[in-house]
Amino acid sequence: MTTEIEIGVDGRAGVITLTRERAINALSGAMIAEILVALEDWEDDPSVAAVVIEGQGPKGFCAGGDVRTSRELSLAGRRDEVRAYFEDEYRMNGLIASYRKPIIALQHGFVMGGGIGLSSHARYRVAAASSRFAMPEAAIGFFCDVGVNAILYQTPEHRALAFLMSGVALGPGDAIALGLTDAMVPDSELQGLRQRIIEAALAIDPDTAIAAIIAGESQDPDAAAFCQTADSLRLAFENQPVPEIVANLASLASDGDPAASALHQAMATHCPTSLEVIAQSHRLARKLRDTDAILALDLDLAAYMAPRPDFAEGVRAALVDKDRAPRWSPASLADVDRDGLEAVFAPHIP
Repeated sequence: MTTEIEIGVDGRAGVITLTRERAINALSGAMIAEILVALEDWEDDPSVAAVVIEGQGPKGFCAGGDVRTSRELSLAGRRDEVRAYFEDEYRMNGLIASYRKPIIALQHGFVMGGGIGLSSHARYRVAAASSRFAMPEAAIGFFCDVGVNAILYQTPEHRALAFLMSGVALGPGDAIALGLTDAMVPDSELQGLRQRIIEAALAIDPDTAIAAIIAGESQDPDAAAFCQTADSLRLAFENQPVPEIVANLASLASDGDPAASALHQAMATHCPTSLEVIAQSHRLARKLRDTDAILALDLDLAAYMAPRPDFAEGVRAALVDKDRAPRWSPASLADVDRDGLEAVFAPHIP
């Protein structure tokens, strides 16, 4: 048992609380293993009618996966252990997405990377007004995984690519528009909502009771400003290869478009191989349109990306030395190993 998570039952509600507060509840392998055991046990337990997933601490629900440990394992050549971590994480994501009982994710504060995988596949997702959603993997030489594309293929492609390739953190209004959450409540109301949801698990029809409570408590979020910006830049993304997307944004930025400038500045510092993988995997997901198939693709891509020097370098620059000056290899989109990527993608193309 790890001390980084608390798992118990309150009435007829199973409750999973992430307690790794100092790391904004980043998911360790041990945490994922305990979540899997609990979910598998509760799915067939008639005494449990619903599951609540939450994070402890003021900073957020979950800042992502434990990329520091994955980096250390990769540098040590322990690739089987790295793959096993992602295999368990993606199995957890798939189980949440297909769970037969209602899962309610309370998404306060930072909801990033693996935190989106843990919460956005749930049947009911509730954000706080201060919540911030992001997939920042391109900044650390990785890619947007955890089956997020099984959610985002349902939104316009240009919105999804702008979000995934930029790594920009978005508020509840944009998160609702992208399908990453369902509703927003004021921060001060989240704990009260939690208790009412736990009480609703006692109802004869918990699904209906929980849905009604969330609908009754939710408030109108901020405007989906990021999605509106992406809409204005649709032609820069539509049917364009990655180098052209970046070039299009650069051209619009030079013409004085502030929205294009902000997106281009974000992408310009990101790992070129990551940007290519993010775009290709999202576009393939729009053809696959199946959560299990998308997670299987993610697993092969994780096994390819994690051992690459860019992942170790990206995590070093962002989280270890924190100099924010990664040295990517290759350093340009023109030099990305597209043949190597094609070998990873090919078995998954329908």
